[in-house]
Amino acid sequence: MLSLLHIENIAVIEQADISFDRGFNVLTGETGAGKSIVIDAISAVLGERAYRDMIRTGTDKASVRAVFTDVPRFSWFEEFGVPYDAETVIQREIHLDGRNVCRVNGTLVSVSILRKLGIQLINIHGQHDSASLFDEENHLTFLDDFSDNGGLRENYADKFSTVSALRREIESLTMDEGEKLRRMEMLRYQIAEIEKAQLEVGEDEVLEERRKLLQNAEKIADGMNEAVENLYGGDDTDGAATMLSVAAHSLSRIAKFSDQISELQEKVADLMYQVQDVAELVRDARDELSYSADELEQIEYRLDIIHKMRRKYGTTCADILDYLEKAKVELDEIEFADDHLERLKSKLAKAEKEAWDAAKQLRSDRMTAAQRMSKHILEELTQLDMPRVQFECRFTETDLTVRGVDAVAFYMSANAGEDLKPLSKVASGGELARIMLAMKNVLAERDQVATLIFDEVDTGVSGRAAQKVAEKLRSVAIHKQVLCVTHLPQLAALAQTHLLIAKGERNGRTYTTVTPLDLEGRKQELARIIGGTNITETTLRSAEEMLG
Repeated sequence: MLSLLHIENIAVIEQADISFDRGFNVLTGETGAGKSIVIDAISAVLGERAYRDMIRTGTDKASVRAVFTDVPRFSWFEEFGVPYDAETVIQREIHLDGRNVCRVNGTLVSVSILRKLGIQLINIHGQHDSASLFDEENHLTFLDDFSDNGGLRENYADKFSTVSALRREIESLTMDEGEKLRRMEMLRYQIAEIEKAQLEVGEDEVLEERRKLLQNAEKIADGMNEAVENLYGGDDTDGAATMLSVAAHSLSRIAKFSDQISELQEKVADLMYQVQDVAELVRDARDELSYSADELEQIEYRLDIIHKMRRKYGTTCADILDYLEKAKVELDEIEFADDHLERLKSKLAKAEKEAWDAAKQLRSDRMTAAQRMSKHILEELTQLDMPRVQFECRFTETDLTVRGVDAVAFYMSANAGEDLKPLSKVASGGELARIMLAMKNVLAERDQVATLIFDEVDTGVSGRAAQKVAEKLRSVAIHKQVLCVTHLPQLAALAQTHLLIAKGERNGRTYTTVTPLDLEGRKQELARIIGGTNITETTLRSAEEMLG
């Protein structure tokens, strides 16, 4: 669970330390006081997108540090080489230049890697989640999340991938006769041109190396002659080999007088033999050196042909020859396209049948899960003061798609005697908030995330419905840590931990503070929520009564 949040220089919060407890935690405060900033800070430390304009004016960076306790040993720690600790500390710095520095237990990680841990620690549910229920594109995702049907979806995805690949291949081979003839003519011309060049793998590199030698042949010859003369000697000078031979002979005459001189004589003799060997190699290389203007001209002609091929077909001879093989294969496929198409269509028919079989298995599982999910949601909605609501998942068969052959839409009727209609056409704001809460509670049964955050999901709810929502959140908090941003006194009254977000001014700057409330403080805050800024004895008594 999230036990501590430290915020520095995020929007109007200069610095704040917020402690959260197990169970039901609420955050209240005037509109604009900064409650959403706290949620934004939590989102940032979980690896969600953060913006530079979050940074407090006049500072060059913002930072958030979160301490989580009783963290399970997720495989994430081993996968990304981060040391595991049941008390896990996450820190993120957001800089004006766009840099982000993220650490988990002191180890640097990227934002994307941090996000993979974040989704395992906290689920944040905001007002946009309610709006997402209107979009039927999301309904199948909700159902699959509940169904836990990953194996069936993966099996179908493999089958559909095969179908898609075969369809693309068939489409690539399907062309009109005019296009087919033009393509065949082009391929035949390219094949003939490359074959005529009679290229060999690596030929261009060998020719370019030889051309470099021939272009500098005179310099090379002069250098080789000079080297031979310095090694062997010339008419007027002794070479290195001769001089070493004389030195070795001189030392050999006195070697018997000293072991040290004997060792030196052996070393000089070794050098003499090595120099003689090198001298012979250099002389042989000089004697083998031959070149002519005709050879250079022939190389230039050959390289010109290769360069023309390079501009059309590849950067090396190997690439050009690879292109030649592909062109031959393509020409063969076009010439025998009709036969090939028939074989592909036969494969496609078989693949489509297998995909449909997998899709039907997936649909059967989804329908079974839809009945279970609808039952659970209706139970939740009954507890949320919507006892007469009807809810169901309706299926429409589609063609094979990446998600299967199902389109799913949520239908409901909020009142007895009314026909079920699409969710977007019948749900009011308050009803939608409760439906969203019911669905989130049902889906939460499937995951192991220890902390749930509800950011003003009670919008549009009041009266008895508000009390039911509060009781539901309190019951969820028995098994999970719940953090709730709210304007409802019913929710705030049932909280076990109450934090007040307040905004003020100091030295011309705006500051936001976060204060844990004691019983008296909670009474004052509940009275403010009930009656506004005009707190009376009546509102204080109401607040005291709500706190029990």
